[in-house]
Amino acid sequence: MKYFKFCFIIFSTLFALNAFAQSILEGGDDKYQPRVGQEGKDVVWVPTNNELLAIMLKTAKVNSTDLVYDLGSGDGRIAIAAAKDFGARAIGIEFNPEMAQLAQRNVDRSGVGDRVKIINGDIFVENFSNATVVTMYLLPELNIALRPTILKMKPGTRVTSHAFNMGDWEADVEIDSPAKAFYWVVPAQVAGEWVISGMESGKTILKLSQHYQKIGGTLQVGNELQPLLNPKLDGATLSFTYLDRDKTSHFVMMSVNNNELKGLYKSRSYNDNVITGKRL
Repeated sequence: MKYFKFCFIIFSTLFALNAFAQSILEGGDDKYQPRVGQEGKDVVWVPTNNELLAIMLKTAKVNSTDLVYDLGSGDGRIAIAAAKDFGARAIGIEFNPEMAQLAQRNVDRSGVGDRVKIINGDIFVENFSNATVVTMYLLPELNIALRPTILKMKPGTRVTSHAFNMGDWEADVEIDSPAKAFYWVVPAQVAGEWVISGMESGKTILKLSQHYQKIGGTLQVGNELQPLLNPKLDGATLSFTYLDRDKTSHFVMMSVNNNELKGLYKSRSYNDNVITGKRL
């Protein structure tokens, strides 16, 4: 597991806090005043503070090409920050109708109504499969219940959670300050055997085992079997190094598209050769 500690000098921290505070309407309004700790469906409402939500969105590398879904969006602050400070489009899903209406008013007051929408709905019913980024601050059992749905999303989808993890799916990044948060990249499903073309003379079989983003395996060229060295799976990008029969090291990087692989193989002559693969 990778651990990242985020440290900021005083000036940059104060600047970030000021910028995000300006983008969010704190508290309620004359129509609805939510209380921290009030009960909701399966959760109580405790908002993510502005400093942490900024770090979560930065860790997820949110940008203008993204569609961010905030699950259990509360007063809308994460969805608003994603649009106002990172240029993304955002959709919040909030079960409490009064809270959802408040969030939509906050969206309109923040001037991002063209890029942010709040849905009054159930996160287990609404379809968020087209998100490129998912944010949430739910309870552990809800994270676990959502995990199968998230793992079926497009490989490379980024997910960040305030406070709670997803069980044995280890986070790619842990945020420790100003509070605990976690970050994952949805991995492609690569377990099994693949026939690789363009890499070596003779039949080449790539055998992969997988536990979420953690992978291992072997490369079989003819009768020669070599372990994969430093195998990595980052969303839909698979990479590894192996030693050929002459003990020469070679680097492979391929993109995964369902049952097909395509990428580059660094040959002995250090030329980049295009290779392909199909799942058996």
